[in-house]
Amino acid sequence: MPDLSTSQWCWAAVAAMGIGFSKSGFAGVGLFHIVIFAWLFGPMKSTGLLLPLLVVGDVSAVAAFRQHARWDYVLKILPPAMIGVVIGWQMMKHLNDATLTPILGLIVLGLALLQLGRMWRPDAFAHVPHARGFAVALGLTAGIATMLANAAGPIVAIYLLAVSLPKYEFVGTSAWFFLIINVFKLPFSTGLGLIGPETLSVNALLAPCVVVGLLVGRRLVKIVPQKLFDSLLLLFAAIAALRMLGAF
Repeated sequence: MPDLSTSQWCWAAVAAMGIGFSKSGFAGVGLFHIVIFAWLFGPMKSTGLLLPLLVVGDVSAVAAFRQHARWDYVLKILPPAMIGVVIGWQMMKHLNDATLTPILGLIVLGLALLQLGRMWRPDAFAHVPHARGFAVALGLTAGIATMLANAAGPIVAIYLLAVSLPKYEFVGTSAWFFLIINVFKLPFSTGLGLIGPETLSVNALLAPCVVVGLLVGRRLVKIVPQKLFDSLLLLFAAIAALRMLGAF
């Protein structure tokens, strides 16, 4: 078990709750637990430590929202995302967090700006989100991002917003997508030595916090209006991108 102070364990518990909260539909919040776990455990180690907790959140989210999934959209981005995971797995052997973080920030910020443009000028962007190339490009990017830093949440959020999914379908679709892709990532992370007995012991301790966070987020999803929901997701994605770029 890592030698953390009481306050650091409290931060870890709050970050784990953030995982569940992000799985309830507020995908951009995912940057919070990425930053906290990297601070507590180190960037590389935190990647493997987070993954089983993300799977716990995915299972909980699927149990809560499975009936709302749009499988046509899951199947559009899942195959390129799996290819992206394999590419990210290879990249992890050669690149470091300092190099990759600003790249991912630029990607997320660019997608957020694209969606803002679509909201302001819907006619100009109406054909883009439903094009196969758009789904393939975002799926590939999401796969790379999730393998490198568990940072695909804002990217997938932008895609599902771009195709105008209502909030419950948004949550159900993203829940199934991330459950499948995160389980797919497990052997790759294990092979890199990022998952082992020590990390799994931390996972067992923090897993209940993930479920609590999802239950809190689920209640908020029910009461937050659709327009506000979309705006909050874009805001979280933009904040995540700016943080990745070192703006604050």
